Amino acid sequence: MTIWVLIGILIKILVIVGITQGTVAYLILVERKIAAWAQDRIGPNRCGRTLGVPFALIQPLADGAKMLLKEDVIPKYVTKPLYLLAPWIAIVTAMIGFAVVPFGPTGPEQIIDFQLAPNVDIGILYVLAVGSLAVYGVILAGWASNNKYSFIGGLRSSAQLISYEIPLGLSILGMVLIAGSLDLSKIINWQTQKFYGIPCWGVLAQPLGFILFFTSAFAETNRLPFDLPESEQELVGGFHTEYSAMKFGMFFLGEYLHVITVSFITVILFFGGWDFPYLTYPEQTAWYWTILKVAVITIKVMIAIIFIMWIRWTLPRFRYDQLMDLAWKSMIPLALINLVATAAIVQLVRTYWS
Repeated sequence: MTIWVLIGILIKILVIVGITQGTVAYLILVERKIAAWAQDRIGPNRCGRTLGVPFALIQPLADGAKMLLKEDVIPKYVTKPLYLLAPWIAIVTAMIGFAVVPFGPTGPEQIIDFQLAPNVDIGILYVLAVGSLAVYGVILAGWASNNKYSFIGGLRSSAQLISYEIPLGLSILGMVLIAGSLDLSKIINWQTQKFYGIPCWGVLAQPLGFILFFTSAFAETNRLPFDLPESEQELVGGFHTEYSAMKFGMFFLGEYLHVITVSFITVILFFGGWDFPYLTYPEQTAWYWTILKVAVITIKVMIAIIFIMWIRWTLPRFRYDQLMDLAWKSMIPLALINLVATAAIVQLVRTYWS
């Protein structure tokens, strides 16, 4: 690896970290607007008005300043090393998952490779493995806080995340079998082909797999209706009850980064990534086509994020036994049936029609 390649990778890391942090700040504003719309109220609309900035666009900066300037309280009864380590685990595991996510077209013929670690043959496996590490941050936060509400929140989170990782992994295997690769770029390239003029997007080839994946991924983000680990009415704030200022903000940041990752993976696996029927094709490598493809995948990801926010402010929270029943009695059996049926069909097609 030459020094210029290393510098290029470092620049890409800095750009992606900067863009994701800025995106998270404004996603919080978007979610507050959606919450206000769902609850029939105005929402944030004044911050920046005196400076002539419309639509409260300075609100994320004010929120960030509040997080940084707030008093950083550390209760005396916590296990301090683990208490301080937990928020870092939450945010680092959320960030490093982006390493294999393609943000745009990839390959040697492209002017820019929109992927930090291209040609990783186990891309989707890496995302799942790194994402599963986030549960350690939640468990450590709950245990190290020495608070009964935090501890119960940590226990709930560990049971929930481990339970939903099973259907999450099984639901992806159908697309992996069909595309014949764990590489996210190759899975997108498979979806760009047409079958009698109809795009072979994953949502059409694996409709049950898509529903199971999206539901499981929703549960992995700990958001309503799956926010049992922090349910305010029962557990005050759950695992982050004893956290304040920037340490609380790091959990918040990790949650939103997880939402962005889930949205990217959903679009890549089931909605063709940067493919748009009758508009984009793999052989288009000029810079203007690259910009168009990046815009296509960005718009798809934004739609997925807004859909996740809309669900949060629409559905009520599950009861804990309902949450576990949904995973073990419904989603895991359905995921197994989907996997076996897909494997049989793929084997038949490759035996008799290839």
